[in-house]
Amino acid sequence: MPATTLPLRVIPLGGLGEIGRNMMVYEYGDTMIAVDVGLMFPDVDHPGVDLIIPDWQYILDHKERLRAVFLTHGHEDHIGAVPFLLRDLNVPVFCLKLTRGLVQVKLKEYKIEADVTVVEPGDAIEVGPFTVEFFSVSHSIPDSGGLIIETPVGTIVHTGDFKIDHTPIGGQHTDLGRLAAVGEEGVLLLCADSTYAEIEGYTPSEQVVAETLDRIIGDAEGRVIVTTFASLISRVQMVVDAAEKYGRRVFVTGRSMVNNVNMARDLGFLRVPGNMLMTPNQMRDHPDAKTVIVCTGSQGEPTSALTRMATGSHQQIAISPGDTVILSSSPVPGNEKAVYRNIDMLYEAGAKVIYSRLADVHVHGHAAREELKIIHRLVQPRHFVPIHGEYRHMVLHRELAISLGMPPEDAFVLTDGDVLEIDDDGARLGEKVEADFIYVDGLGIGEIDEFVLRDRQHLASDGMVVYVTSVDRHTGKLTRSPEVMSHGFAGQDEEPALMEAVSQLLTNVLGGESQPADWRARHESLKDDIAGLLHRKTHRRPLVIPVMLEV
Repeated sequence: MPATTLPLRVIPLGGLGEIGRNMMVYEYGDTMIAVDVGLMFPDVDHPGVDLIIPDWQYILDHKERLRAVFLTHGHEDHIGAVPFLLRDLNVPVFCLKLTRGLVQVKLKEYKIEADVTVVEPGDAIEVGPFTVEFFSVSHSIPDSGGLIIETPVGTIVHTGDFKIDHTPIGGQHTDLGRLAAVGEEGVLLLCADSTYAEIEGYTPSEQVVAETLDRIIGDAEGRVIVTTFASLISRVQMVVDAAEKYGRRVFVTGRSMVNNVNMARDLGFLRVPGNMLMTPNQMRDHPDAKTVIVCTGSQGEPTSALTRMATGSHQQIAISPGDTVILSSSPVPGNEKAVYRNIDMLYEAGAKVIYSRLADVHVHGHAAREELKIIHRLVQPRHFVPIHGEYRHMVLHRELAISLGMPPEDAFVLTDGDVLEIDDDGARLGEKVEADFIYVDGLGIGEIDEFVLRDRQHLASDGMVVYVTSVDRHTGKLTRSPEVMSHGFAGQDEEPALMEAVSQLLTNVLGGESQPADWRARHESLKDDIAGLLHRKTHRRPLVIPVMLEV
């Protein structure tokens, strides 16, 4: 390859050091391409936040450079923020067929029209100095892909999410032959999935789950209810196949599950016999022993179908003794409490509940250490960046690469916003770009910052105390007794005495005949005095909010 004068810039905007928000930018000269635009679901540290998405301010600052977006597969952590990006930018999107279907469902929800083009594995898309080719990978969702990206500096292999499954549902294997061929030609940079880098051996096949679901549905005497991620079309296919085998009909509930099932059927990714799906009226009259329900709610989402069943608020389905409920998933970090609360309620309603701690009803779609070794040996990259994982996953993946002969100086653990520059002389870190968490709260995007979250956490843990003082605008003297109230701070037994103590402090300080000339500053300092008083009495620190009325 001839010598180049410009560096290839590798810029992760999300997904490094966390599970979710996956977004990588590759830049050469005046051209950028982005790979994946995912979201992350909030945990208990993000009260009131609906979604967390990548910070693409760097792209907005140079929006004429972004020429295309490539999506590796249809999971939310890779496509969930696409509607938000396409609100900001008009840019073509390229992906495989099922991914396009899932993206179109989301764009329809947000009333966005966009140019989303379907490509096949092996197709090459030219974008300025980049040539991008999709290759097939096995994952927990059909039609998943990785990318081979040719650049003036060299070839990048970006794996996306993958594992090496020799008995995949649907028959889609990771294309090891194509990876071996590109490895022989020479690979500049490997960016590879790190999610399971701490797990020894191999990730079990999806076939294990299919066999388990078949056995459970075959043995069940009553109604069977199965919940999983709405995008796990192959998992839904396993349930449909078992239902067909044992003479059961299927009812689908939950908006996203219904939308995705209809889309996958239309595109040919889900095979459902013509009379198998039931309407609500048909399900009501159908024998429980011949019924399977597929629904949303695998993560304990408050408004999901399974949660509404567990709480008794679903309009069509009530849990009853004899039901078998299968959670064909594992809790996303941060969702454990909600998931196990639902499991407890399902048990209380008399259901038999089967989840991943009890049976092989879920396997992950990510490569464990022996599979990662295979990829490294096939690709033989000059440089390596572990992606898609929390920090420990990426460190362990880097150590694995070094154990296989990768020079330590050529393996980089990056975090969001880092810039890796690669040219003929090697690779080095450049100047970091902005890559903060962007919080989606209702209709607001990016309007919440760390200060807002800190106040929300403060309120959630210690509550608040509000005091209202009415003072003479000239003298600062109280014109009436202070009013003090609290929310989420004190119990019924202790609140009256605490509020009286605050009121007495205010009266003692502000009720005198003479007030200092700078009495407004004294009012401000009272906030700290009250916070100190309450902490001494309760060892808690509520948010103290003063309201001063000048009359």
